Amino acid sequence: MSTTTLQARSVLTSLTVNDLPRSTRLYTEGLGFTLQEEYKMEGKVVGVMLTSGDSGLMLTQDDFAKGKDRVKGTGVRLYVETQQDLTTLAKQAKAAGLTVEGDPAPLGWGPMGFSLTDPDGFKVTVSGPVN
Repeated sequence: MSTTTLQARSVLTSLTVNDLPRSTRLYTEGLGFTLQEEYKMEGKVVGVMLTSGDSGLMLTQDDFAKGKDRVKGTGVRLYVETQQDLTTLAKQAKAAGLTVEGDPAPLGWGPMGFSLTDPDGFKVTVSGPVN
């Protein structure tokens, strides 16, 4: 049997969050994503599409069907590459309330970068281009 190679045009990440308005604010004000679209159900916003350059990030409100104490973020890390000033971005993220782990510094694989954790435990590493 032969395998067909997937020719994806893009990959979209979706994170389920405890507090959609808070997470939307943190990703827009803290990291500079742009709110592209809201998804409503019965008149209530239950999801948003955020964009940054050619990348997209969907956030959806947890319905808590699996319990309010359900652990999120374990084993998930988003890697964001940018040409922007990392020190400025790290300060902006801190000012918005995101937990930034130190100042931008060399990452183990070459570029400068910094990491942060959102309130749901999702990790994000923001870095310059790999040299």
